[in-house]
Order: sequence, then C-alpha cells, then structure tokens
Amino acid sequence: MRIGILGRNNLGLIDGRCRKEGFGPNLTDLWERCNAIVLSWIINSVSKELLSGIVYSSDVWAVWRDLKERFDKADGSRIFQLHREIAMITQGTSNISEYFTHLRLLWAEFDCLAPFPGCTCKKSRDFGESMTRQKILQFLMGLNESYKQARGQLLMLIPPPSVNQAYSMMVETESQRSMTHVIGPMMNIDIAAMVSGRNSHPHKFKRIEKFSVITAT
Repeated sequence: MRIGILGRNNLGLIDGRCRKEGFGPNLTDLWERCNAIVLSWIINSVSKELLSGIVYSSDVWAVWRDLKERFDKADGSRIFQLHREIAMITQGTSNISEYFTHLRLLWAEFDCLAPFPGCTCKKSRDFGESMTRQKILQFLMGLNESYKQARGQLLMLIPPPSVNQAYSMMVETESQRSMTHVIGPMMNIDIAAMVSGRNSHPHKFKRIEKFSVITAT
C-alpha cells in the first residue's frame, strides 16, 4: 500500500509532511481532495474487521499512524513460523515451478520482517552472498529425491549459480524427464502396433521383407 501511495506522489499525506495546516486557504480544497483519495485507497485495502475503526475518520495521516502502531511490527512469532516453514517446505506432489513460487513468497515475507543490512560495505556484501547460498541450499533440499543426481551436479558448479539459475537448471531437468516419459510409451505403442500388424498380415510383411532383401542386394 505504501508503494502504491508513493507511486501516486501522495506519501507526504501519510507520513505527516503534508499537513493541512501547512497549506494556505487557496490550496485547502486541493488538500481535502487528495486526503479523501488516499483515505479511500486505505479503506478499500484493509480487511472488513478494521473498517469500523477508520470508516468515520477524516484524516488519512491519523488513520495511517494508527494502523502503523498496531501492525507495523516485526512479530517474533511470525518470523519463527516463517523460518520453520522455509526449513521444512518440500516439493511433494507439486511441480518445480509451483514449489519454487511458494518458497519465494516465504523468502519475500521473511526478508521484509527481518531485513539484512543494505549498505555497500564488504561485510554487507559477504552477508548477502551467504544468504543467497543459503537460499540455494533451501531450494535444493526441498526437491524430491528423484532429482538427487541433478542436485549433486549443481552443487559442484564453481562459482555457484544464483537462485534463479539453479531454478532454471532444475526446471530444464524436469522438462527433459517429462519428454522421456511421453516419448517412451509412444515408442512402445508403435512397436506393439507393428507386432500386431505383423501377426494380422504375415504375408504382407513377408513381401515387404523380401522386397527389402532384393533392394539391399
């Protein structure tokens, strides 16, 4: 929601920088209109349980401050729950794309609640690289055991791939396996049809074989 308000250049209305008192009489109507627009965005975005507390409010800054005090907290229990889900998530019956998408959502929420330092110093870069390697391991650990060989080959790569590169490699492996499973039965069907045709029309196949021998000679 904050990103949406920032994109519409109305962030000052919710962080207290653009208070009504700071505008002259000529701009009061414009402020009221912008305030009403942002307030309607918030009302349409929150759950029904929260509407009763803000539907009669007229100051978007007061509404935002109230919501921020109540919900903008790094809840330790939620961080613990996310960490456990990330550690225990497995592919199961999902395909790799579905499994990876679920894992990325968990990572995104965890990084939001427990962000790592974003400075450009060497320690921060090293920490970021360590987190990337950890995500690759988390992704690979959750894959089904049928990808054990492909997983081992990926872990031997130097330098190690990025998370997205690891995902692309495993999806390619999955695609190749799917093609094998499709082509294999089709070949078996063709062979069975040929054998059935040979048994149903033995003279026809004998003539074909005879012709083939003469042609080869």
